[in-house]
Amino acid sequence: MDASLEPKSTTNKRKNDQIVALSEGRIPPQAVDMEEAVIGALLIDKNAINEVIEILEPKAFYKDAHAMIFEAIKELFADSQPIDIFTVADYLKKNGNLKTVGGEYYLVHLSQRVSSAAHIEFHARVIVEKLIQRELIRVSGDIINNAFSEETDVLELLDSAEQNLYEIANGTLKKNYDTSADLVKVAIKEIEEMSKREGLSGVPSGFTAVDKVTGGWQKSDMIIIAARPGMGKTALTLSMARNMAIDYNIPVAFFSLEMSSVQLIKRLISSETGLSSEKLRKGNLTDSEWHQLVTKVQKLEKAPLYIDDTPAISVFDLRAKCRRLKSQYNIGIIVVDYLQLMTAGGQKSVGNREQEISTISRSLKGIAKELNVPVIALSQVNRSVESRGNSSKRPQLSDLRESGAIEQDADIVSFIYRPEYYGLVDWEDGSPCEGQAELIIAKHRNGSLEDIRLRFQGSLARFSDLDNSGGEMILQSKINEDQFNDDDDYGSGGGLPVGDDPLF
Repeated sequence: MDASLEPKSTTNKRKNDQIVALSEGRIPPQAVDMEEAVIGALLIDKNAINEVIEILEPKAFYKDAHAMIFEAIKELFADSQPIDIFTVADYLKKNGNLKTVGGEYYLVHLSQRVSSAAHIEFHARVIVEKLIQRELIRVSGDIINNAFSEETDVLELLDSAEQNLYEIANGTLKKNYDTSADLVKVAIKEIEEMSKREGLSGVPSGFTAVDKVTGGWQKSDMIIIAARPGMGKTALTLSMARNMAIDYNIPVAFFSLEMSSVQLIKRLISSETGLSSEKLRKGNLTDSEWHQLVTKVQKLEKAPLYIDDTPAISVFDLRAKCRRLKSQYNIGIIVVDYLQLMTAGGQKSVGNREQEISTISRSLKGIAKELNVPVIALSQVNRSVESRGNSSKRPQLSDLRESGAIEQDADIVSFIYRPEYYGLVDWEDGSPCEGQAELIIAKHRNGSLEDIRLRFQGSLARFSDLDNSGGEMILQSKINEDQFNDDDDYGSGGGLPVGDDPLF
């Protein structure tokens, strides 16, 4: 039909349909007015920077000019220089950015936007919220695009999506690099904190001699504790978990792939109450023992200990659960019992078992670095130890089962050795070994190698410090002998009376 013959109302409707209203479009979340208020407050109040320096980063600003100005303010603050219109303008001029941000006129304009810095923290948090919204939009767009791709591994995409969302939620968006100046400040701060805590810079194990050697389990470290079955791997790590959670109030995530969570908690109840596991299993308690149970178990009820007994858990599931525990409870350490029972799930192809263990080992180290917490993983030792003579049954690095990657990835590799298990009555130095065990630190990336003796009570599966003090606790130091002070005291050992329960 000829347009001239169409009804006038229809022609106008078509013209209106072709009109695009910009107001109906979408723009990224932003709060430019808040950005102006924050920058203005920083320019008129020299103390205002203290309120927002830990909240804001230049990338939080939507307007590039504001990001450049805040970067200048941040650098002046780092150099302990005064912050005002003149110093900021001079800094921007030296860097060739003054004209880019709008010149001195724009700085004056910003300083006139506010009369005080009274609400600067609130305004800063609004700016950060807008940044989070923009990052969520960006990450969601990437997820949608990748999800439409037929070549995408779904589990890897899900893991990547969760990781990106975790980083946004925790305000730890990845940086491309850290400057030497920033790292030196962080290191000095940690050294100062360590001096106040008398050398204990990491998560304490609760065993005096162990903490002397390690300074506590360090953040981002992967610690391997390996032994033959029956040596007490689970008993030792559960003892440490108890000490950390109850004595030091450090949130602990304990992943048990072999024992059920109820079995583990019964061991802990036995430890706290002093009642044998056999009595707890049968419920044959006297009135006084019931009172003892109800009274002493209160510490355990309040302990920040989180146990997951998912069997054959995959690295993918473990990483996801650890991120949630870190976000919800700020866990300070992760324990995995034990490494060889895990699967590498979520990987396209991991090859043979040795390659799968290598993948699991690298992933555990990656979790430690990502969450910035120590990860303790238990591991089995090869049967070759059993075929040696009585005098050479001490495990060594080459005995780690199935993969040399464990030794490579770990920051600390330690072994549990009990000569009494093999029918021996004396240590190599001739002293009696009854009721004793050694924690052999065979690899220590940032410290000395030690053979540490601990008290072991077989009937209770209890590990604790030796009663005597001094040199008998640390038998030999292979390197850096002067690195630690044997006179320091960092805590007491814990034990887990478990009755007739088997050792793992």
